[in-house]
Amino acid sequence: MGFTTIPLFLVLAPTLLTPISATLGSSTPLDRGYSQMYNLEFREAHATFQGYVQSHPEDPFGPTSVAAAYLFEEFDRLGILQSELFIDNDKYRYRATPRPDPVVHDQFYAALAQSRKVADAILQKSPRDTRALFAQVLDLGLESDYIALVEGHDLAAVAVKKRAGQAAERLLAIDPSCYDAYVAIGIENYILGLKPAPVRWLLRLYGAETDKELGIQKMKLTAAKGHYLLPLARMLLGVAALRDNDRPTARALLQNLVEAFPKNQLYRSELARLQ
Repeated sequence: MGFTTIPLFLVLAPTLLTPISATLGSSTPLDRGYSQMYNLEFREAHATFQGYVQSHPEDPFGPTSVAAAYLFEEFDRLGILQSELFIDNDKYRYRATPRPDPVVHDQFYAALAQSRKVADAILQKSPRDTRALFAQVLDLGLESDYIALVEGHDLAAVAVKKRAGQAAERLLAIDPSCYDAYVAIGIENYILGLKPAPVRWLLRLYGAETDKELGIQKMKLTAAKGHYLLPLARMLLGVAALRDNDRPTARALLQNLVEAFPKNQLYRSELARLQ
């Protein structure tokens, strides 16, 4: 499937980066909840998302967002989002086995189940409903991240990650302007594209996408034109820049995140390391 490549400078030059507040404002409950989540204000984000679910039970993206907040809360508790973990392959490979919070585990999967129930009911009547399809994409992406990063089962996560990419392809065939969905394809390609050549060959036999450069291009689409996942895409591109020893690009992306989410000490500490 073709797509328009976003020029490199649109996601690299600090003066040209779209302010995140212009995209992810606080005018709607979901926007407010995601801003709280990226600011690591998890109690507030949970309250906002749960309130949205209660007032919009017909929208599968409500419980999807609840699951996202639980996942990011676990990421924060376990220190998973620190860039050093992803820059150094050995640190990631030999990282300590995570210890998931059993209560959060149950709440996370309950939210995913609720989202899937609502989305499935919608898609039975309207198979091309883009809201329900997007909820499916994000549900699978969240689940694959939980399996890999919280439970520590990298191989088990590959199959779920592949399903997320396939679901994103189906959604984008209907609506190529759903820019948040590109990050699902981007993550699959970029992360698996970092594997050694024999591993990539084996993964491709199982249908996994392992094109690192394609992954970067897809994430740039979300980083430039996404909505809920725009901050996540910029953070991932920052990590990719650090892996390539491109400190100016990483600094520009992190500065943009710090300005948008001043209460997120992780972004601030990561930026301080680059100053």
